[in-house]
Amino acid sequence: MNENLTIAAMTAALADPAGAPSHPLIFLILGVVTFALHIAAVSVLLGSTGLALVARFKGTDHWLRLGATMSFTAKAAVGAAIVLGVAPLLFVQVVFDPFWYASSMLSAVWTLVFLLLLVIGYLALYRVDALLHRGSETGRGAAFWLAGALVLFIACGALMHVFSNQALFPGQWLAWYAPDGRVDASGRGLHYVLVPRLLFFLSLSLPVTAAWLYGLRRYVLSKQFMTNDDALYSDFLESTAFAMGRAGGLLTLFFGVVWMAMLPAEQAWFIGSAWPWIGLIAALFFLAMPYIQKRRRLCTTCSYMAFVMSVVMTVLLATVREALRVGTLMDSAGFSPFELAVNWDVPSVAIFFVTFLLVGGTSLAYIFMSAWKAGLATNGKPGAVWTPSAGIERAGSWAALLLSLWIAGYFAVGLAVVLNS
Repeated sequence: MNENLTIAAMTAALADPAGAPSHPLIFLILGVVTFALHIAAVSVLLGSTGLALVARFKGTDHWLRLGATMSFTAKAAVGAAIVLGVAPLLFVQVVFDPFWYASSMLSAVWTLVFLLLLVIGYLALYRVDALLHRGSETGRGAAFWLAGALVLFIACGALMHVFSNQALFPGQWLAWYAPDGRVDASGRGLHYVLVPRLLFFLSLSLPVTAAWLYGLRRYVLSKQFMTNDDALYSDFLESTAFAMGRAGGLLTLFFGVVWMAMLPAEQAWFIGSAWPWIGLIAALFFLAMPYIQKRRRLCTTCSYMAFVMSVVMTVLLATVREALRVGTLMDSAGFSPFELAVNWDVPSVAIFFVTFLLVGGTSLAYIFMSAWKAGLATNGKPGAVWTPSAGIERAGSWAALLLSLWIAGYFAVGLAVVLNS
């Protein structure tokens, strides 16, 4: 009890005295939703990169066609994951600032390494694109870069897993910061890995990407002029999605159960709550999804709904994850986000929504419209060239303009604050 009081006093001292600019519940809800969208994008990123890599070794016409499509999808997914990853990080900093700050300082070097690995992985996908346009679709050069990108993206996920988990155990911060009484301020430590939890979130890439493939199948069938090869390709996509979804559903359920069985003592309370059963709903959906799709393969909208429902289930899992974080910090640190001081700051909240919905929304819309139109125009053929329409060009110009205005406004506001102070 005394230890918990000490930890509570420590985290209270680290808290931002400005408090939250709005009610914490708003940030918790938005944090869950945006984190779920981020994880969905990351899942598609990992799954599409993995499929593109497999396609290099399979080497058949359909696999190469899928590989080219997935390489393009992976690039778009990186952009989506980055844009969608900013918002939940901001919400974490608002609500859980002392915990995230401490974890970031314990592993400060690795937070910079994370950014470096992400950039290199992203550039590797562009190298793959260059090789495909050069006609090297069967060469091993593309496989090398895809494998490197996949390893780097998984490493990024592992690092973020460590950062998030270290924040949950303030009782161990002192031992991590000063082992055996000797201060280590290097920021080179990685102190907490719960492998089943990491594998659970990585395994989500299989069923979520399978759901994406079901949508891709319907996308191929929606073309105005279909060839016999398109029909065969759609069947190939269906069988690939089924195999991927079936394996992914089993792995997600397995790693979820193992994760719950290996929860640390600080999170033992979670097993006795209703939250694991809520998470089980999502796991069972992913397990059943490929069989549902197999029975409803002639349904016009079901293929697209598979991915929509996957995102909904990801929101459900994000809610369970947030409940685990809030409950753990309440139990181990006496911290409740609902007790944060609230100093209403309408302009900052408005800036966030304008940034996320207008700037981020426009950028994401441009990315997805480009991916959609390019796929229809090039038919997924390696080396095919797509010329965007005037409408797509205007959307890209607006996205760049809004982003430029936001950056200019950011520095203008900062300069005004500095001069006025």
